[in-house]
Amino acid sequence: MVRPQDRKFVTADPEKCIGCCVCEYACSMINEKTFNPTKSRIRAMRLGPLVNLAVTCRHCEDPACVAACPRDALTQEENTGIIRVDENACNGCGWCISACQFGAMNMHPDKKIVFTCNSCTDNETKEPQCVKWCPEEALSYVSAETLAQKYRQKAVKNLFQTVEEEAKKAK
Repeated sequence: MVRPQDRKFVTADPEKCIGCCVCEYACSMINEKTFNPTKSRIRAMRLGPLVNLAVTCRHCEDPACVAACPRDALTQEENTGIIRVDENACNGCGWCISACQFGAMNMHPDKKIVFTCNSCTDNETKEPQCVKWCPEEALSYVSAETLAQKYRQKAVKNLFQTVEEEAKKAK
């Protein structure tokens, strides 16, 4: 069994994301066979004039979306953490959408049922297509442990840069 911290998910680097939405088009094409961002399992969001971020399912250890579903339409795969939707059980109530702290649950515009990132495992691809097609390489398919290590290294690097700058000012 894979430890929850070792489950992989798609994450975005806001310093690289330009909000081009190529990830949305790649996702909708591989999963829905159409170029339609409303049918994408990843959402590119503009958070400010120069800040963009792509949002997708984090495959949580104890997903609030699964717990919130009154019809037991959502289940989580044990090894991958991927949330599966039973389309016959989902009535589109949206409780899971409200429960997800990452904003990763979406309502399908045609089917009126929820859907979320499947890491492209329903298709014959080796990696999520949003990651593959991102022109700025802003998306990564990583585990929570790997992501935490990346940010720890970045924090240490920033700390040393700050110390060096202060030392230069003191001279």
